[in-house]
Amino acid sequence: MSEATDALTERQKEHLPDLLGLSWDQAERGLVRGRFKVTQHHMAPNGFLHAAAVIALVDSACGYGCVLSLPEGATSFTTIELKTNFLGTARDGTVTCEARLIHGGRTTQVWDAQARHEETGKVIALFRCTQMVLYPRA
Repeated sequence: MSEATDALTERQKEHLPDLLGLSWDQAERGLVRGRFKVTQHHMAPNGFLHAAAVIALVDSACGYGCVLSLPEGATSFTTIELKTNFLGTARDGTVTCEARLIHGGRTTQVWDAQARHEETGKVIALFRCTQMVLYPRA
């Protein structure tokens, strides 16, 4: 764990990422890696991994990456678009993700992430989001 990953873990306490058991392996400007161990509360009633659990992981990774990559003077961000393509699922094991900054502009950031089943290496989902960078009101 690093100072950055410790700070993210502390920041998410009592919020959705914490409730889902998301943890962070690496966090730096332009790159975040994280994971969760699949448990019953990540599953949909049909017995497959709930799509929202995967989206929570990749969206949180991209959001945390955005915070770590804000341009000078910016104070926060908000998501303005997201898209996910699901390619597989997991019923056990660990889901990992890697989120990378694709475009880091003054007013927007675009992030891509992949979610994988750690044990098989299979890509579960491809994710892209666009973040609007926020500045203090003048």
